[in-house]
Amino acid sequence: MTESNGSDARDQRDQHEQAVQAGQQERMPDWEKRFRAPRVSLPDWAEDAPDRSLFVSNATGTYELYAWDRSTGEQRQVTDRPNGTTDGVLSPDGAWIWWFDDKDGDEFGVWRRQPFAGGADEPAAEGLEASYPAGLALGRDGRTAVVGRSTDEDGTTIHLVRAGEEPAEIYRHRESAGVGDLSHDGSLIAIEHTEHGDAMHSALRVLRPDGTAVADLDDTEGGTRELGLEVLGFAPVDGDTRLLIGHQRRGRWEPLVWDVATGEEADLALELPGDVSAEWYPDGSGLLIAHSFEARSELFRYDLAGRALTEIPTPPGTVSGATARPDGSVEYLWSSAAEPSAVRSTAGGVVLDPPGMKSPGSVPVEDVWVEGPGGRIHALVQKPAGTTGPLPTVFDIHGGPTWHDSDSFAAGPAAWVDHGYAVIRVNYRGSTGYGRAWTDALKHRVGLIELEDIAAVRAWAVDSGLADPDRLVLTGGSWGGYLTLLGLGVQPDAWTLGIAAVPVADYVTAYHDEMEALKAMDRTLLGGTPEEVPDRFEASSPLTYVDQVKAPVYISAGVNDPRCPIRQIENYVKRLEARGAVHEVYRYDAGHGSLVVDERIKQVRLELEFAERHLKGKSGAQ
Repeated sequence: MTESNGSDARDQRDQHEQAVQAGQQERMPDWEKRFRAPRVSLPDWAEDAPDRSLFVSNATGTYELYAWDRSTGEQRQVTDRPNGTTDGVLSPDGAWIWWFDDKDGDEFGVWRRQPFAGGADEPAAEGLEASYPAGLALGRDGRTAVVGRSTDEDGTTIHLVRAGEEPAEIYRHRESAGVGDLSHDGSLIAIEHTEHGDAMHSALRVLRPDGTAVADLDDTEGGTRELGLEVLGFAPVDGDTRLLIGHQRRGRWEPLVWDVATGEEADLALELPGDVSAEWYPDGSGLLIAHSFEARSELFRYDLAGRALTEIPTPPGTVSGATARPDGSVEYLWSSAAEPSAVRSTAGGVVLDPPGMKSPGSVPVEDVWVEGPGGRIHALVQKPAGTTGPLPTVFDIHGGPTWHDSDSFAAGPAAWVDHGYAVIRVNYRGSTGYGRAWTDALKHRVGLIELEDIAAVRAWAVDSGLADPDRLVLTGGSWGGYLTLLGLGVQPDAWTLGIAAVPVADYVTAYHDEMEALKAMDRTLLGGTPEEVPDRFEASSPLTYVDQVKAPVYISAGVNDPRCPIRQIENYVKRLEARGAVHEVYRYDAGHGSLVVDERIKQVRLELEFAERHLKGKSGAQ
């Protein structure tokens, strides 16, 4: 066979494979396409080599890290692990990519690094044993790193790591803490800590590289620590001691500039409703402001010299990440419930558009406000186009609990809509974006507070004619999975079936088995340990109410999950089995969720099939 004939044969084979692949994609349902379509995160870029970027993509079917040289357009896959990789940091000089190496999603591991241009991985912080990560900051000198670690034995430790030297411990405490940032010249290190025992509201400390303290900031109110602080970043200028921080002094997250050398605080007082975050423009002359309010977000530039706030136009929806580039442009990751995510730029166009199948859109979200026992509750509603109620309805409960659902693209809710369900997402008390009081309201009566808000929205959905009361699905992942199991027991007559992913099921056992940082959060939420406040743990544990559960229950769990560990789920399942309760359990080899696309699709398919089986023959069902 001649070379040209061989080339023709290869071309024909490639064309055939492409045609087969195109045919498979054509037959694939839209809900599956949304999961399979390649997507990317907002690219991070190297401070001193801005053409070098790092992003996460599912292009291979597993979420992994990718290097991108903007000057040549070349993209290179950095990590390749069976269960995926998403935790990575690009060094300021653009020479190295640090990535966190855990085992099958258990979040316990070590940092490794790889040259930006490619090459073998190597230990990035030799001398430090495996741990849970507690923050990372890399120096501009190419040889310095500040590494945070968390273990059950030591609590939190923070170490200064320099090439050719043994790691030096510069901070240690039993309570949770984390690395905030390293100053531009490497002379100052900002950390967030909870030495006061309140894991929901951090204090700040600035250290020298030898571990000596330079400054402390700890907001209090009425003698109790109920106001949080967070590190947003040092000014990007050598010798500049200004630190951009977030505070809650007016009942919501807002930025201010704190000069750690003089103690001077420059409060921006932006008077924007909702939560506000910020980051520096690369020249230090202004701030990129991200404003989140009532499930949507927008961007502004704040000029520090003129104290002027200028809106940066973005489409209605949610900006889930943004960064200012050296040329003054802003890149941002945007989506809405109806339109899939895209990395856009104020300079025009889409910044990073992965090749391959495009994700289908979905239906827009509708806003609903419901009067609840603790104030107005914001809910987001999607339903199949052209339908009228009563519809089978899914209450898809978000995790966190300190998080919120927004007008952003989500493949899971869209899959339910494709199958004829209305989907309602509730920003219950505990959610962010509605003020500090709303976020903090769930303390002590954990889980029960959130369920009161969900019940109020459920009543509205039924009374309005949207939801069929005989076809109501309660579902969620992580904290949403916890609220699902708790709701099935506390409100047994309210739900037709429950689907819980990676949930807390037995709160006491979960506390004893979970990672140390979550133990601290649970002590804050419930006011102590299970031994100190047993009544609160009992009142908030799904296991307490398992004998009241009437609805069929579906549970999926990662066997390596450090956040909602498998043993406490097995305890709950054994109680269901003992009662002969209708239930199904799916266990998979990963941690707190999967980064493998096929696995995610499998789980959604199992959930849809479970709902179809158990809703068949109910009121209004076909």
